Amino acid sequence: MPTFDYRAENAQGHRCRGRLEAENPRHARQLLRERGLWPFQLKELRGEQGARRAGRLSAADLALLTLQLSTLVQAGLPLEEALEVVARQTSKRRVAGLLWAVRGRVMEGHALAVALSKFPAAFPELFRATVAAGERSGHLGHVLEQLAAYTQARQASRQKIQMALIYPSILMFASVAIVGFLLGYVVPDVVKIFVDSGQPLPLLTRALISLSDGVRQFGLVFLGGALALFSGWRWSLRQPLWRLRWHALALNIPLIGVLLRAMEAARFASTLAILGKSAVPLVDALEIAAAVIGNQTIRARMSEVARSVREGSTLTRSLERSGDIPPMMLHMIASGERAGELDAMLARAAEQQEASLAARIALMVSLFEPAMLLVMGAVVLLIVLAILLPILSLNQLVN
Repeated sequence: MPTFDYRAENAQGHRCRGRLEAENPRHARQLLRERGLWPFQLKELRGEQGARRAGRLSAADLALLTLQLSTLVQAGLPLEEALEVVARQTSKRRVAGLLWAVRGRVMEGHALAVALSKFPAAFPELFRATVAAGERSGHLGHVLEQLAAYTQARQASRQKIQMALIYPSILMFASVAIVGFLLGYVVPDVVKIFVDSGQPLPLLTRALISLSDGVRQFGLVFLGGALALFSGWRWSLRQPLWRLRWHALALNIPLIGVLLRAMEAARFASTLAILGKSAVPLVDALEIAAAVIGNQTIRARMSEVARSVREGSTLTRSLERSGDIPPMMLHMIASGERAGELDAMLARAAEQQEASLAARIALMVSLFEPAMLLVMGAVVLLIVLAILLPILSLNQLVN
């Protein structure tokens, strides 16, 4: 049944807007009049148009609508009614439009996973594959509940990392801005007195004057060059070959490479665990988990792991050959394979890896803050010395 966006006035003359389903525009106007509304604008919303409006869903929106949908499905509501309730309940029009489009396809007879596959930007492959497994097993409500918990946990982990990096980023930006301000505006006025005196200046002061002149004359050029380099780097990330090279280079950077491997290992294990709990076959789960990984180099190696398992190798041996999974996780996965509890051990290994990753990031941030303060203090000390040395020299000449 088509969905219509409407703008209308009630009996008091107040304007309102909303969305409803009707067989045709005439039926929609009739339904609105029965509600005491007088429509002055009515527009049919196509499924594809709703998908374009929705675009990507944030992790918070996806987790919320998944949890609401799982609650309604487990309460016994038919799927189309559950989708309608969630669409009416959400306050975001783009999310509501997406849900109405999905409901329309479900009403046409498509399975939920098939309806979601029409909107890949909003529902990632992991989400769609898990929903398909839940529909096959007949436990869609339980699977949706697991998906909501997984999405919320991923969002919480991402927010924790982002919050830990906010203060160092602000500190670095403030330090660069302060030093640039000193070199561009404060230092030239102070050292002008020494230059006009005609006395020989210390080496540190001459270096500071040269650096200050360079910042004033070529500061905008340097800033433009930095922006051009950043734009070129962003463009190269959109090219498959260059993106693969950058991702391979990132894994070889000290400290950053270790963190990237730990992050991708935790993401791989948690994705594999949720797919295994949803009764997705192991080989299919490995292929989906490999597609979720962000680093292209690690993704290629995980795809080889899926191919190796498909050919008959054990999961532990294939992951060990890839070299991207930490030894402790390999040991836990091997124990899960032997005991027949692979899903539970994968979930436990992912939790342990995420806790270890959070501890590493916290340690790096705690070390970065004093290091940044020391660097900033050293720069300010050099500037102060460069200004004080000529003053001391002038005092000695006067004496």
